[in-house]
Parts: sequence; structure tokens; C-alpha cells
Amino acid sequence: MIKRNITLAVTGLNNTDNPGPGVPFIRGVKESEEFEVRVIGLVYENLEPGIYMEGLCDRIFQIPYPSAGSDELIERIEYIHQQEKIDVLIPNFDAELFSFMKNEERLLKLGIHTFLPTLNQYKEREKNRLPEFGKKYGIRVPSSLNLGSLGQITEMEEKFDYPVMVKGQFYDAYLSGNNEQVKTAFLKISGKWGFPVIAQEFISGTEVNVVALGDGKGNTVAAVPMRKQYITDKGKAWGGITLADEKMMELTRSLIRQTKWKGGMELELIKTKASEYYLIEINPRIPAWVYLAVGAGQNIPEALVKLALGMEVTPMQQYKIGKMFVRYSYDMIVDLEKFAAISMNKEI
Repeated sequence: MIKRNITLAVTGLNNTDNPGPGVPFIRGVKESEEFEVRVIGLVYENLEPGIYMEGLCDRIFQIPYPSAGSDELIERIEYIHQQEKIDVLIPNFDAELFSFMKNEERLLKLGIHTFLPTLNQYKEREKNRLPEFGKKYGIRVPSSLNLGSLGQITEMEEKFDYPVMVKGQFYDAYLSGNNEQVKTAFLKISGKWGFPVIAQEFISGTEVNVVALGDGKGNTVAAVPMRKQYITDKGKAWGGITLADEKMMELTRSLIRQTKWKGGMELELIKTKASEYYLIEINPRIPAWVYLAVGAGQNIPEALVKLALGMEVTPMQQYKIGKMFVRYSYDMIVDLEKFAAISMNKEI
């Protein structure tokens, strides 16, 4: 088979203890038998490990944070496109998705393809709207309260028993066992991610996750469930194993069917001792553990690129059960010249 040449731009190369999905996404696409890929890495910081990994990216460009404004971010993408002729752009952070979704048509006119959730899909699954989302789609979700001030903690204490989960609208979650811990978490999160800060009822059970891909028409293109075996203090999976769990799969298919979800997603669930499932979060993009799905037989990164290009994708229904992933730290020795180049020139 003659491979199709494409230029792929990917964000999320921060492969640290709070890893982004960029590196495993690129690994998945590089294993494709249909694409010959030139990879453009898009980074926010000059110490993102993906910059320095040999054989990962062909070029690296620094881009402005979404907080600088959508126009500044998209203008930078247009500059990069003039040099590199990007075919497909895959953003991997919740905080940047809004800018790219809003400018989907603008990018497409340039020939840059994306495959992202609609603005409505993105908004209705936000953490501060999760209870309404659960009611609408018939899924159990924990009760929650949106906190806009420290004064509301009293209201929260009337509603929930300790411990409670305190979460940011984009990232960060702290299990808090008393009033002081809630205050500390509230100040940390609001200072970093703004408001609202979400106080969520704590559900006891096993944390399980599903990585899935919807075609935007209600069909599940791919889905692989796993159980976290090792979790960092940031709540990130450092090890996990694929599961045979038809109930989780049906919940995922039902959600994609009802929402007509477009693009990648991660469902974060708690399975109670009574085998009830509570949806605690929906991440509207591919998660950092997506390479486990590739290893289990579903190359979700490749399928997402195909969907972005309007290609036919056959739904993947089989995956290997009992496949594990284990993350590890690895010291790379790199030359200062590379760091200096990205710091001064904003590109390599």
C-alpha cells in the first residue's frame, strides 16, 4: 500500500508527571500503515519534553497561551501553516479547545482540518454543568455545588459530608477532608483556573476510564475501557489495564449515540461496590493514556486523523483485554543549543 503523505500539527508535548496526550498521539499516528507523517509539535513552554525526544517531531513551534486571546493563537497557527502547510491539527488541552472550535471554519478555509466537538457539546459537559448533563442523558453523576466565594463553603457543608472533591473548571482536583482543606484547595484552584470552583460529592469506589471516539453522527468509532492501577498525587494514571466491561461500553455507546459526540473523549467513572457507575468527568479530547488503546488493538489517533480528513473509518469493536501500560521517568541529555533556539526563535 502506498502511504498518504500528511503534515500533522499536535499540541500537548508536556510529557511530565502531569502528561499531555501529544506524545502518545504522535506515536499512534506514526504506527499507521496508511499515513507517512511529518509532525509539527506545537508547544507553550520551552521545557516540554516532547521538544527534545529524538525522532518524534520534524519541527517545533512555540505558540501563545489561549489566555492571550484566540486571535493571537490562530494568527500564530496561520504563520506556521505558511511555512509547513498543515493538513491536520490536533489540539490536546481542554483550555485551548474553545479557541480552535471557534475558529474551525477559518482554519478549514486555509486547508487545516480538525475534528472537534461542537461548542454545545463542549459546554454542556463542563464540570459545573455535570448534574444537568446526567439528568438529560440518564447517567448517574455525583451532586455538586459551584463555589464563587469562600463564604459558600458553609452552604457546601450543609449539602455534603466530608470528604469532598474540590475541582477546577479545566484541571486540578483535591480530595478535601475538612473546612481548612477545602479553603486551601479553593484558593489554589481559583488562583490558577478562575471560577467557578466545583465542590463535588465524593463517591467511594474504583476509578475506571474509557477513551472513545465519536463520528459526530452518533456512532462509536472506537472505545477502550481501563482501570487505573497507579495514580499520582495529581490524579493521573501512571499505570492501567484494559478491562472486559460491557456495562461501561454500553454507557459509552449510549452517551455518544445521544450526544452525537464528535471527536475524542475520555469518560472518568467511579464503579461502586454495588456495580453502579457514576460519571465524575468528561474530558472533551484524547487522554494521555491513549497509547494503551493503540497497544490493545485500536489505533484511535490514526482514526481521529482519518475522520479529520473526511476519510471512511470502520468502527473498531475488538480490543485485547488485560493489556497494561506503565509510565516511567527517563532522563534525556540534550544540547543547550536546542533549548536556546526554542527560547529565542520560538521555533526549531
